[in-house]
Amino acid sequence: METAERLFLDKGFALTTTTEIAKEAGCNQALVHYYFRTKEKLFQQIFETKLKLFASAFFSVGQQGDTFEERLARKIEAHFDMLAQNPKLPLLLINELTLNPERLTEIKANMSTIPISMLQSLESDLNAEIEKGTIRPITVFDLIINIVSLNVFLFVTRPIVSTVLNLTEEETEKMIANRRKEIVETVIGSLKK
Repeated sequence: METAERLFLDKGFALTTTTEIAKEAGCNQALVHYYFRTKEKLFQQIFETKLKLFASAFFSVGQQGDTFEERLARKIEAHFDMLAQNPKLPLLLINELTLNPERLTEIKANMSTIPISMLQSLESDLNAEIEKGTIRPITVFDLIINIVSLNVFLFVTRPIVSTVLNLTEEETEKMIANRRKEIVETVIGSLKK
């Protein structure tokens, strides 16, 4: 699974073969087929796991305690940190959903695994702040899209930015840490009246 995940993240579904997976995992191709039947089923298992990780990272942080801004900042950071640990994940998702639009059906089925109560809790928290007048009106959907867009964009463009700016690995990591802070400030700042 680890070898297949790495190869799918590096090369995508189409360019990865079960022969290559078996060779790099140190087993024969028949064993891969025995456990997973097809490359598609192996990919599907990894894709679903990664998709759930991508979607649930934002909602894994609790709603209790602190101020709305502090809770929101923790959610943004949790999603960002998950992407930092899985930097190739956004490209895999974008690539697979673009090349295989039928995967959207899978996503719709998998999104039901995100507890609706967590989304409703965020929406309730957001609406309470809007009613108090502490933030401008915004839908929970727009808020999540803003956060995901800002977080994902960094990891999609990271190789380009690092190359164009000729950044060392240390400088790239510093840029990533700075962007984490900037994204939190940008999102929270955009909510203020």
